Order: sequence, then C-alpha cells, then structure tokens
Amino acid sequence: MKKHIINIKTTKKNQIIDITQKISNLIQGIDDKIITISVAHTTAGITINENYDPDVKIDIIYSLNKISPDYKTFRHMEGNSDAHIKATLVGRTEQIAVIDSKLDLGRWEGIYFCEFDGARNREIWVYV
Repeated sequence: MKKHIINIKTTKKNQIIDITQKISNLIQGIDDKIITISVAHTTAGITINENYDPDVKIDIIYSLNKISPDYKTFRHMEGNSDAHIKATLVGRTEQIAVIDSKLDLGRWEGIYFCEFDGARNREIWVYV
C-alpha cells in the first residue's frame, strides 16, 4: 500500500472543495485497485456527492449548520464543537474503485473535502 498526501488550504470556516481532479491526477497508471481517501482531522471530512450543480455544496453546508449551529453553550474549550459534530456526520474516509486509471464514480458524482473549522492548512491522504 502506498500513501499519497494532498495539501489543501481552506479559506472559510465551512467550505466544501471539489478534489476530484486532484485525486484523478494521482491515479494515472493505476488499474483495477481500490483507493481510500482519508483526512486525519477531527473537524474535517470527505464525501462523495453531486458535482454538477454548485448549489448542492451550499445546501449541504446550510443543512449541517442547521443540525449543528455554533452554540456558545457547548462545553468544549476550543469553541469548535459544531465542527466536530459536522465532521462526525460527514465522516473521514471514502473508498473508490479505480478501473483503467479512472475513478469509478457515477455520472454526477465528485469527491469533496469538507472543512468545518477553517481557514486552515489540511492534508488529504490517499492510499492505493
């Protein structure tokens, strides 16, 4: 198994960034494998979702903010409990098949890095 690292800089507290092309660039020459995409951050996540309509990303952030707003009454001393909750809901890992050097994604699917405690420098780990 080989580990690749993608560095990403986020610019907002809550942000969803399409990383599909970055992952596609990494898998050139790889055939018939399963890759795992992961983040080792407790306030960020990875998801696969629609990449045709950019409003989907806005709606996801809006909905997650409704589920876990930034309550001032949270007890976590760092003040980012909402980000931990959102990251738990989204998850930290996705697996995707690679066939003939192409991600086996559906027609409208993309891979997204989800930031919930930005702006930050983050790492995405891709295991082949």
